Amino acid sequence: MNRYLSIHIKKELHTAEGRFPLSVQLDIEKGEFVALTGPSGSGKTTLLRLIAGLTKSDQGQILFNDTVWSDHSKQQFLPPQKRSIGFVFQDYALFPNMTVQQNLTFALDKSAPSSEVENIIEMIDLTALANRFPHQLSGGQQQRVALARALVRKPKILLLDEPLSALDTAMRERLQDDLKRLHEDYKLTTILVTHNEKEIFKLADRAIVLETGKIIDKGNPEDILSKKGIFATIQKMEIDGKNVKLTCQRNGDLLTLILPNKMAEKYQVGEVIFIN
Repeated sequence: MNRYLSIHIKKELHTAEGRFPLSVQLDIEKGEFVALTGPSGSGKTTLLRLIAGLTKSDQGQILFNDTVWSDHSKQQFLPPQKRSIGFVFQDYALFPNMTVQQNLTFALDKSAPSSEVENIIEMIDLTALANRFPHQLSGGQQQRVALARALVRKPKILLLDEPLSALDTAMRERLQDDLKRLHEDYKLTTILVTHNEKEIFKLADRAIVLETGKIIDKGNPEDILSKKGIFATIQKMEIDGKNVKLTCQRNGDLLTLILPNKMAEKYQVGEVIFIN
């Protein structure tokens, strides 16, 4: 793997389950979309904060493109504002006394032209909301503003801490599409913390499973999630009146799904499908 972001750190965690070390060795490629998942309290958010420079490690180093972001042994530490990072928090963290446009302008690098704000407002379809305050926006709209604010500085690394968890299913799926598009359009390297399997399958190039501070599994999202028995391969399709019957194989077992006939065109034999 070509090393772009290299993380080799240790940090003592204090959680509801007790104290344990977060010990992570992870290399991320340029342009990767990585999903970080695992039980609550396993260290996922702390890992994002260490990458962003919002928390300092107890041991180890973080290198970005061979530039030292932190090295505990040499007492080197690059502050957050000097790292090419965009961070979207779970609670959006917008300034309540600023409009959408003012929130983005505040985040803009002082040397950058103000037109950057206009560009991102247009790209994320916020033009009609530019003069509204956060309390006048829906949860989905606030999250789009938070994304825009993270991107207005044109970061190399985008960190997302369960940004869609509070949204309803329809809005969540729409913003998943936005995340995928923005990741590609901005040529980002993205790390997403999520518990949502569909989100991992839809967005990620690689999934990392963290438990009690350690990486216990990593790899292709389909391979990682298949171990949970939520994927199946279509072996046969039969249309019977108003229904289509799918015969699928999951972890060596056969199961049958009955769906409305109108959904037949969405599937084909040999396809891997997600099962709730």
